[in-house]
Amino acid sequence: MSAAKKTTGSVLSDAEKAAMKATVAERRAAAKGAKAEDDVKAVLDAIAKMSDHDRALCTRLHEIITTAAPELAPRTWYGMPAYAKDGKVLLAVKNSGKFGQRYTSLEFQDVAQLDSGSMWPVSWAVTTLTKTGEKDVAALVRKAVG
Repeated sequence: MSAAKKTTGSVLSDAEKAAMKATVAERRAAAKGAKAEDDVKAVLDAIAKMSDHDRALCTRLHEIITTAAPELAPRTWYGMPAYAKDGKVLLAVKNSGKFGQRYTSLEFQDVAQLDSGSMWPVSWAVTTLTKTGEKDVAALVRKAVG
């Protein structure tokens, strides 16, 4: 049974339960005054646990994001690599294996400055990164930071 599948009679899938447990651990760490280097280590540890493809992709995304916007604070969010601005998550990277999806996604939250008219995208699917794709991600992150 994949981690994303629901178990018989269960309200949450195993993957959803794991994400909730990760959130509780993240909040406990924050309440205890986790340091920035602890948060970075948590992101790198989350990436290290991914499948080979996801790990390679998310490692590169981490490098692009932290280079494009060094003011963002890496941390985990529901067990996913995330990047916060002023204490609020601006962007999370949901790897394909997290909930059994066919692609990794960049998921921007409401603090991201991506507003354009009355409707705009806040999530992008990423299957591979070309040089052009890397530049697009960097530009998108910089725009989201404002």
